[in-house]
Amino acid sequence: MKSSPHKPRVLLATCGSWYLCDTAKAFERRDALAGLWISDANKVGISGQNYRRAWPFHLAMKPFYHLAPQNIIEKAFYAMLPFWREWIIRQTFPECSVVQGIMGYCTELFDHADRQGGKILKVVDCQNSHPTSYRGYWQRELDLWCPGKKVPIPGWMFARMNRELERADVVLCPSDFVRDTMVTNGIPPQRCFVSHFGVNNDLFKRRLPQLPVTPRFISVGTVCVRKGHQYLFRAFEKVSRVLPDAELVCVGGYKDDFAKERGRWHGTFTQYDKLSHPEIAELLRCSTAFLLPSLEEGFARVISEAMAVGLPIIASYESGASTVVQDGREGYIISPQDIDALADAMIKVATDDQLNNGMGAACYVKGSSSNTWQDYGDRLLAEYQHRLEL
Repeated sequence: MKSSPHKPRVLLATCGSWYLCDTAKAFERRDALAGLWISDANKVGISGQNYRRAWPFHLAMKPFYHLAPQNIIEKAFYAMLPFWREWIIRQTFPECSVVQGIMGYCTELFDHADRQGGKILKVVDCQNSHPTSYRGYWQRELDLWCPGKKVPIPGWMFARMNRELERADVVLCPSDFVRDTMVTNGIPPQRCFVSHFGVNNDLFKRRLPQLPVTPRFISVGTVCVRKGHQYLFRAFEKVSRVLPDAELVCVGGYKDDFAKERGRWHGTFTQYDKLSHPEIAELLRCSTAFLLPSLEEGFARVISEAMAVGLPIIASYESGASTVVQDGREGYIISPQDIDALADAMIKVATDDQLNNGMGAACYVKGSSSNTWQDYGDRLLAEYQHRLEL
């Protein structure tokens, strides 16, 4: 980026960390990081003067991380928010021109910025679609597959998200799908900026040139109704009638909303609760295609990872995939509830080596070019600089 009197200096802050550590590292390499305030450990080597850890929130959550099931951890995360709120309001605000936080965790950060006066861009980093859409898509699937169960996010959190979106100067959308839900729900399109997540190309290397003898499909993400596994398993059942040796691998633990479905499909696929990134990278490299028929997603980072290894993508528009995948070129964009279309796409890429290799090559070209976390960070900085100069 060219030097400019409006060169951004960005303060990033949120509970947990999500992907903000990678974003922060990209900013720091450009001397554009004013600070990273998170409750997680400094896993990417942010310099000491730029990193602050929200110890009260981390210590309050620590027993749950080690002892509680996932649904209890999620409830605790919201219950412990006051520890984060009280910590962040006591922090000394650094000199910066942009503040950026994960949707739902921006309120106190924006309050800090407003007290400073002057022009400070307020950015909501959206890990999911608009709160109204997010809640609606998820609840619809719960009503269909486990009646009586409610979305486990409290109503006051959705209210916070909505208020933060109204206050934001920039709504950072990781996919076209997220941007579209924002506009549908009244967010002016000019406030939205779309930039998909990056990938660690040092870890996710191109897949083996020889396709697996036995078709292997892989899906990465919590096994739950929001991510469409109820449709994926039914599609794989159809695929197995044509390709009886085909294998389905799911990486991710079960959410409790999948309890009823879990019993039905037990033993029909290979499931791992959790794998390291190197282990996931190796599985991707040895697979036939990547699957993600999500009903709602921001942008699944594993899509970028699968593309970086040259793996054809079969995913839904709602997963964010259409932001980087052209239907019929890098893979197939399918309706998540269309079981037949999903099964047909799986059979096509598993039985036509030329098609599979062509899609894989197209994915690799796109996934290994301008697709790193540094590329992601540079896109954000260029956009922030442009908006600061308006």
